[in-house]
Formats: sequence, C-alpha cells, structure tokens
Amino acid sequence: MPESVLLPYQQTWVEDEADLKIAEKSRRTGITWAEAADAVLSASASRAAGGTNHFYVGSNKDMAIEFIDACAMWAKAFDRAASTIQEEVLEDEDKDILTFNIHFASGFKIQALSSRPSNMRGRQGNVTIDEAAFHEQLAEVLKAALALTMWGAKVRLISTHNGVDNLFNELIQDSRAGKKRYSVHRITLDDACEQGLYQRICQVRGKPWSQAAEDEWKANLLADTATREDALEEYYCVPKAGGGAYLSRALIEARMVEAPVVRFEGSAEFNAVPEHYRALEIEDWCQRELAPLLEQLNPRDAHAFGEDFGRTGDLTVIAPMAITAQLLRRVPFLVELRNVPFKQQEQVLFYVVDRLPRLQAGALDARGNGQYLAEQAVDSYGAGRIEAVMLSQGWYLEHMPPFKAAFEDAGIEIPRDRDVADDLRALQVIKGIPKLPDGKTGDAKARHGDAAIALALAHSASLMDTTEIDFIRVPRGGPADLHDEDDDMSDGFGIGGGAW
Repeated sequence: MPESVLLPYQQTWVEDEADLKIAEKSRRTGITWAEAADAVLSASASRAAGGTNHFYVGSNKDMAIEFIDACAMWAKAFDRAASTIQEEVLEDEDKDILTFNIHFASGFKIQALSSRPSNMRGRQGNVTIDEAAFHEQLAEVLKAALALTMWGAKVRLISTHNGVDNLFNELIQDSRAGKKRYSVHRITLDDACEQGLYQRICQVRGKPWSQAAEDEWKANLLADTATREDALEEYYCVPKAGGGAYLSRALIEARMVEAPVVRFEGSAEFNAVPEHYRALEIEDWCQRELAPLLEQLNPRDAHAFGEDFGRTGDLTVIAPMAITAQLLRRVPFLVELRNVPFKQQEQVLFYVVDRLPRLQAGALDARGNGQYLAEQAVDSYGAGRIEAVMLSQGWYLEHMPPFKAAFEDAGIEIPRDRDVADDLRALQVIKGIPKLPDGKTGDAKARHGDAAIALALAHSASLMDTTEIDFIRVPRGGPADLHDEDDDMSDGFGIGGGAW
C-alpha cells in the first residue's frame, strides 16, 4: 500500500509553486484534497514565511463544504492552530451569499466562496477554481482571480473536461502551445492507478488489493458511463468532440508554398552492389538534386532540422528548417528516402546538414533502427545541439501543441505536396494526445505520417535553446574525394536507384 499520505501525482501538484497552474484530471483522483493541504500550509504560515489567505471557488455549495472540511482535517493533521469552521454571510449587490471560513493563528484564513465573480473584489490571496470547466461564468471568475496576482497571489484551476470548446480546454491548449504561462498537470485514471489510487482506495476501505480487482474496478467504471466519449472525457482527459484530425486540411494547405520534395528509392539492384559503389551513386545524386537547393539557402538565417527514420516499410524524411529574421519557420525542401541502406541514409543526412548555414539544432527519431542514425548525428554535431528523440506520449503532449500553434499563427511554411498534406492530416487526437495512430496512413497505405513527424521534430529543434554554429566544411574523405568531374562514374551507375 502507498506509504505517504499524498500519492506521487498529488505531491507533484502541491510541490509546483508556479503562479498559475492547471490540473486536467480524471474524476475522483484527489487533486482537490491535495489542494486543501496546500491551502492549509499557506494560510497557517506567517507572513514572513510566505503565508497568505486562500480562497476556494467551487461550482456549488456542496463542493465548498467538502473543501472546508478537508482543510479542517489537514489543519488538525498538521497541528496548526485554527478556528472551527465558521459561516459568514456576504452582502452582494442583489442577494446575500453564505461563505465558509477557517481562521488561523497566523492571521490568515481559508474561505470558500460562491462562483460569483464579484466575490473576488477587494480580496488578496491565492485562489483555487475547482471544476473550472463547469463554471457558468469561468471567464469572469478567472478575470477577477487573475487581478489578485498583481500582488503575488497564485491561481489554480482544477477540473475534468467539459467539451473541446470550453475555455478550460482552450487555456490548456494555449499553455501547451506556449501562448499562456500556466503549468499544466494531466492526471488520467491510468496515471492515478499506476501511482497507487486504487491501492489507497483499498487501504481506506479496509479490503485487500489485487491487480485483478483493480482491473475489474477500472473496467466497471468505464463500462458504466453512457458512451465511450463520456468515458474518455471523465477518466482520460479527452474533451468531447476532441477526436479526429489534429490539423484541418484548410489549415495545412494555408501554410503550403512552392517548394520541392526530393525523393530517392533504392532498387533491389542498387541495394545489392557493394557499399562504396552505392556511396558514389548517392554522392552524384546529392550533387545533382540537393546541392542546388542548399546553395539557395539564406546564409543569414539560422537553421534546424528534423528527421523521421524508416528503412523498408516506412520512409526516412529529412526536413531542414530555416528560421528567418521574422522568426518564420520555413522548410525550403524535404528529402524522402525509401528502401535506402543505413550508410547511404547517413550520407544523405550529413550532406544536407553539413551545408545548413548557422546550424542551430536538430532532432532525430531514435526509435528502433533509427537509433543508429541518431547516434551518428549526435557524435558528429554534438549532444548539446542534436537530440535523439524517443517518440512517446509525453513528447507528443509537449511538442505537438506548439507545432499546431505555428500553423494557426502563420509561423511556418512547408512544401506544397499531396503526400505531405496527407501525412499531417494523419495526426489524430487519441485519448487526449495528438499523435499518429498505429498502422499505415494515406490512401495507398504506403506511409505512416513520416513527413508530419519530421516536420514536428524540426519545429521542436528550432525551439531548442542552443548556440548556433557556423563552419567551413572539410571533406569527410568519402565518395567526393574518390573521383572528379572527369570520372565516367559521375553521372551514376544506372543501377535502378532514383526518384519516384
């Protein structure tokens, strides 16, 4: 059974001292209970120790009473001198409002208020807005609460979701996109159970815990909801109508410009010849197809890149990204490689990256066989500049909202290409997380959103806090040094590799 009073996710919530923070949560995971502990610690502390009043704004009277009861319990557990729960009537403009209070020896108090925005007038202290998504006047309540932050107060929003168009969800999405400065905590039913929620329920109820019992309990919770959408919203932080494509086709096409997608597919004959012959063929292809595009890059722009790896089933996509003086993220071209051996993929990647002016950062897909190419890039360009990314739900949750925001704010330009658009359209919101679904995407089922991942990785790299470098390229001693312009092999071997 969990040994500490607060479970790990509750501890994380209390320990976060951000001025503004949001908890999007599953039902009955105990975040409000943990918030009551934090309120007692703040209100019972002296002014010199950072003590302050704490105001709780629930969506109904029962919530206010429950919160104040929890605060009284914590005050006793912490042995903090406090009054009994007191009722107080506030005279408002059109009716009297009943509030519940606990006063501490520090001179501060915890007060549970109604959801009327006018209740915040003339007060100073931290504010908790509980079940925020269900407040009828959330915008007005929040506006009143944020005014208190001018003098150092903190604001906390706690809620399950109540629809994708709700202000609560918009604040979360804007925060993940970097438009708002809220610290966002996400606690699904699975997250809570993995950190001991059901074990704690068994502990409180005095019954033995088993994994089978926990699985049955969780399955019953989900089955008892009216619809699958309700279950996802109540227990998995997925606002209703939040599924489907993450980026609309209209939004994607609005950010597309005339720029090439350069493609190479290795044939059976190409892959069968010795590696040094393949290297010569790829060198010629790079000089013919990529060199003219790289020479057109603006030397005054900083550059980043992203790479999504594939060998036979999926594509490798390399996405260079220029960062202009106006902070526009512009993708001058994309490189797609299908059925190309590892060494030649490395050769193409280095050919491109070596020639990116003012290289700032890069991010590469390091899952599976992609780890080889990611490690080579880290060794060549430095661990402080190159990130080998293990794509995970956490990575998607952190980096996809800023990526989407770049499309919404006209902060990105990408090549106009049907396959690229289809790859971006393949991104879906799955259990509240924007990511690629399992299985192939596109009409021909021959892709797996490869360009979308490369572009998202490039965008994340462009936001990395690194120092750009510039250098004069020194030949690596590879194929370029093995022949000259008069070599009869410089036009290729005619062994089947080429564009598709």
